[in-house]
Amino acid sequence: MLSLIRNRNFYLILLMDACLVMAAYFLAYFLRFEGQIPEQEWVNFNSTFAYILFFKLFIFIAFNLYRGMWRYTSLVDMLNILKATITSSVGIVLAILFIYHFKKFSRSVFFLDWILTFIFILGIRVAIRFLLSEKERGLGRNLTKPKKRLVIIGAGDAAEKMLREINDNPRLDYKVIGFLDDDPKKKGLRIHGVPVLGPLSKIHDMAFHGEMDEILISIPSASANEMRRIIDACEATGLKSRTTPGIGELINGKVSFKTIREVSYEDLLGRNPINLDMEGIGDYLTDKVVLVSGAGGSIGSELCRQITQFAAKNLILLDKTENNLFHLEMEFCQRFPKVSIMPVLGDVHNRGFLEKLFAASKPQVVFHAAAFKHVPIVELNPWEGVFHNIIGTKNIVEASHQSAVERFVMISTDKAVRPVSVMGATKRVAEMITSCYATHHNTGSNAGRFVSVRFGNVIGSEGSVVHLFRKQIERFGPVTVTHPEITRYFMTIPEACKLILQAAAIGDGGKIFILDMGTPIKIVDMARDLIRLSGFKPDVDIEIKFIGLRPGEKLYEELATEDEGIAPTDYEKIFVLKGNNYDLNWLNQKVDELVILALEQDASGIKSKLKEIIPEYQPYDIKSGA
Repeated sequence: MLSLIRNRNFYLILLMDACLVMAAYFLAYFLRFEGQIPEQEWVNFNSTFAYILFFKLFIFIAFNLYRGMWRYTSLVDMLNILKATITSSVGIVLAILFIYHFKKFSRSVFFLDWILTFIFILGIRVAIRFLLSEKERGLGRNLTKPKKRLVIIGAGDAAEKMLREINDNPRLDYKVIGFLDDDPKKKGLRIHGVPVLGPLSKIHDMAFHGEMDEILISIPSASANEMRRIIDACEATGLKSRTTPGIGELINGKVSFKTIREVSYEDLLGRNPINLDMEGIGDYLTDKVVLVSGAGGSIGSELCRQITQFAAKNLILLDKTENNLFHLEMEFCQRFPKVSIMPVLGDVHNRGFLEKLFAASKPQVVFHAAAFKHVPIVELNPWEGVFHNIIGTKNIVEASHQSAVERFVMISTDKAVRPVSVMGATKRVAEMITSCYATHHNTGSNAGRFVSVRFGNVIGSEGSVVHLFRKQIERFGPVTVTHPEITRYFMTIPEACKLILQAAAIGDGGKIFILDMGTPIKIVDMARDLIRLSGFKPDVDIEIKFIGLRPGEKLYEELATEDEGIAPTDYEKIFVLKGNNYDLNWLNQKVDELVILALEQDASGIKSKLKEIIPEYQPYDIKSGA
C-alpha cells in the first residue's frame, strides 16, 4: 500500500476514475429520466453522490485496480473490473435498501450506473493500452522499409501468441496475412482480425502467386512425421521458413515466446515426451550427496541440470577441463543459486586424488560420465583411451565401493557392442569392470547398486555430427559424410539424461540398461535435411562429399547382441541386459597388463590385449585401413 501511495501516477488515475464514476452516476439519472431529471431525483443525487464516489473508489483500491500496468490490460483485468463494479453496486443497493428502504429511489438508476461504470472504467484502460501500443509501434516502425508478408502455419494457442507478439513488437517488421491450418472447422475464422485461410495445401498456390514472403511454423506440439510433412511443404515453396520453440525449451529457459528460431534438426527427430517416475528418482537423489564425473561435458552438464530439480544435498561437479568447469559453475550460480554445488578440478585416472575426494565429500550417488568419446582420436592414441576410459572407470568404481556409495551409474555407448574401435572396446571393458564390482561386492556393509547405461549418439553435443554439419553449412560446404550407407541412432541430450536418471532408480547391481533410440537414421539423409532447413539445396547450393570411413568407425551401430539377454522393464524406453559374470581377479590382471602396454604407448599391443579381454572385438588396422 505504501508503494501505491508514493506513486504519483496513482493520484492521477484515481482522479480520472473519480470523474468517470461521477459521470456514470449522473448519466444513469439522465438516461433513466430521458434528460428531464425530477427535483426529487436531484435531491437523491446530491445526497448520495459523495458516499457513492468514495465507496466505489475504496472498492476499486481493495480489488487492486491501481496495481496493474495499463499497457498490458487483458481479460484478467476485465474480470477484475467486473468483480469490483458488481461488488460496489451491490454494496450501494444494500445500503440504500437498509437506510432508505428504496423509497423515492429509482432501482433502474443503480442498474444503469453499474453498467456505465464498468464500461467507463474498462474503456479508459483499453484506450490507454491502445494509445501506448500505437506510440511504441510508431517509435519502432521503420517507415522506409516495407513489412514482410508472413503466413503462420497453425491456428492454435502458440500461433495466437506469436501474432500478438508480432503486433506488439515494432522491431518485428512482419505483417501476418493469414493462418493455414488443416482443421476444417477453423477455416474462415479470425484471430485478432487475421483470417484462417485454409489447409496447409493452400501454401503452394499462395507461394505461386507471390502472396507471402516468409513462413512461420507455429505448432510446437507437432509430431516428427507431421513436422516433416509441414517442412517439406514449406521447402517446396522456396521461401524462408522458421519455427516457434517447443514448451520444453520454454521451461528450460533456453528461449521465450518472443523467440522465432530457424528450423532445427531436433524438429524432425521429434520424440515423444518422457514420463518420469519422479518419486522413484527423488528417493535416491533427494537430500543426497551426488557426484558427477565429466560434469562439464554434454551429458554430464545436462545430468547436473536435471539433478537440481530433486533437491540433492550437495552436487559435486568433477571435471578435468578448467574451462568447462568454470562455465558450468557460472551457469549454476545464475540459474540455480539455491543449489549447493562443489566444483572440483581433477582427473579420474588419478587414484590418490579420487580417494581423498571421496573421503572428504562422502558421495552417496555417483554418475560416471567422464570418458574420451571421439573414435578417430582415441584410435590414434589408444593408450589415452586405456588410461581414461578403463583406468579412470576402475579408479572411480573402486573409490565408490570403498566409500559405500548407494548407487553408481556408468555412462556407456552403443560403440561398446561388438566393438571395432579402441574407444568402443575400452568402454566395453568399463562396463565389465562395473558389472564385476556389482557382482563381487554387492553384499555386506559396502553393498551398492553398480549399473551401466548404454545408448547411442546425442543431438547437440560438441562431438555430434550435426554440430559439424552446421559449421560446414555456415562455410557453404562441402558437407562431409563418411559413407552413403552409414547409419546412427540419435536422441536429444535432455531425453538421454532423463532416461539415465530413471534407469538408475530401477537398476539392480550388475545390470546394463539400454535406452530405446528409435529408428537408426542415415547420416547422409540427416545432412540433406540440415542443408534444406538452412535454406539451401543439397548438391546444388552445398555439396555433400563422401570421404570414407574414419579409423575405428562402423557402418551400423548396435545397442545389444543376440546373446546378451535383452528384456523389457516397466518403462517403455528402457531395456535391461542381464550381463555376464566376469572373474574380477582375471579382469584386474588383464587391466594391469593393459596399463604396462599403455605406458609403453604400444598401440598394437593394446589392441591385442583388448582382443583377449573382448573376443568379439575386431581391431581396426590403421595401416591397411580395415
